Amino acid sequence: MSARIYQNQKNALQSGKALTHIWVLEYAPAEAKQADPLTGWAGSGDTQQQLRLNFPSQEAAIAYAQKQGVAYTVIATPPKTLKLQAYADNFR
Repeated sequence: MSARIYQNQKNALQSGKALTHIWVLEYAPAEAKQADPLTGWAGSGDTQQQLRLNFPSQEAAIAYAQKQGVAYTVIATPPKTLKLQAYADNFR
């Protein structure tokens, strides 16, 4: 069982930064999803895949994973780049 630890990103369509400080631990899928023959919906017997744990800091998420004996991968948050552009640049 393995997990990934990452920080929430701001959606491109949102201007606010709410919940971007939270660190998330998600378990990797242990088995592939299969289509149900009756309904056609995709599902699996892996219940760990449904868990999404929130932590106030990266250290807290790592401490939890180590305490539970879960192999983890920390995904670094990419740096935010701001493209400053004037309205007049649209007409060049």
